[in-house]
Amino acid sequence: MDYTAQLDAAIDRLHKEGRYRTFIDIERRNGQFPHAVWTTPAGETRDITVWCGNDYLGMGQNPVVLNAMKEAIDATGAGSGGTRNISGTTVYHKRLEAELADLHGKESALLFTSAYIANDATLSTLPKLFPGLIIYSDELNHASMIEGVRRNGGAKRIFKHNDVAHLRALLEADDPDAPKLIAFESIYSMDGDFGPIEAICDLADEFGALTYIDEVHAVGMYGPRGAGVAERDRLMHRLDIINGTLAKAYGVMGGYIAASYKMCDAIRSYAPGFIFTTSIPPAVAAGAAASVAYLKQAPELREQHQTQAKILKLRLKGMGLPIIDHGSHIVPVIVGDPVHTKKLSDMLLLDHGIYVQPINFPTVPRGTERLRFTPSPVHGPDEMDKLVRAMDKLWSHCALNRAELSA
Repeated sequence: MDYTAQLDAAIDRLHKEGRYRTFIDIERRNGQFPHAVWTTPAGETRDITVWCGNDYLGMGQNPVVLNAMKEAIDATGAGSGGTRNISGTTVYHKRLEAELADLHGKESALLFTSAYIANDATLSTLPKLFPGLIIYSDELNHASMIEGVRRNGGAKRIFKHNDVAHLRALLEADDPDAPKLIAFESIYSMDGDFGPIEAICDLADEFGALTYIDEVHAVGMYGPRGAGVAERDRLMHRLDIINGTLAKAYGVMGGYIAASYKMCDAIRSYAPGFIFTTSIPPAVAAGAAASVAYLKQAPELREQHQTQAKILKLRLKGMGLPIIDHGSHIVPVIVGDPVHTKKLSDMLLLDHGIYVQPINFPTVPRGTERLRFTPSPVHGPDEMDKLVRAMDKLWSHCALNRAELSA
């Protein structure tokens, strides 16, 4: 076996399909978000504006967060020193879990190194706790949820995206006495559409199923205190397990679940992804706790964020660009071809100093390749004007379709 040739062939396939992913070297500058410095492959530096970041509210530069992290690192040093059960639990971790439990109105919360690991570890562990568990998973769930469901060894059912009737049919076809769990998201990040939370909770009550919701793209940004779409819709009490991230709106890193004390205790005790992983550094936990506490009392940032998204959508729609608009903060502009998507991304960066990463298969279905913009309160009118003008110019230059997509 020529292993090197096999690797070459695998990478070459991605190049031929226009799906090879390139990383650009950027340095975000504190106090200057969304501006950053790009180091080109030739070693030159150029000023750019980031339009695809997940630090949705600019909390990665908030002084409250930075000061909390500085104080913690001065007090404790860099790392946590171990897994949570071997010296890696500190007052900072406990404080953050208390903030998160309070945020979601749950008895407990459990920290993980990322929301990906939180999803994977929790969903793969639940069948150990509930023998015979059947998991019903939305077909467009995040890769971390799919992986957790796939690895758990239990029964699974995939229902059509946001299709409550199909979910009902699947539930009706199974043993009424079997333990069940419905896993879905509040906001699906590629199209920006909302999950039918109330309808799914109604089905869960009817069929005796647990509910598991991923609020990764909603925590910090929706609801009176930023607990997500379920808080906005007054449905948090009907959800058994809530997954969230600290790496997007909260501007730091890490993931978590919030649930009952017994549920968190069981996951803590049985999930290898929790048990055998070094805990996040105390400084990160301190910064995340400060961010969560701050955003509980900052509805104006959420309002500014929604306003920015609405403005960008209106302006792109006004030019006839094919955007998907489901009313969330996600702004996807459909290109429909991986090569064109990459070329648009490259031209925006090289010619206009605008950074937006192309989104291609398998993240989205073939034929729906796109540029996904994430406007934020730190994007000002000048940045918005520059982006809109650049998109108008490049869309014409590439002779792309301006027929608007329906939501």
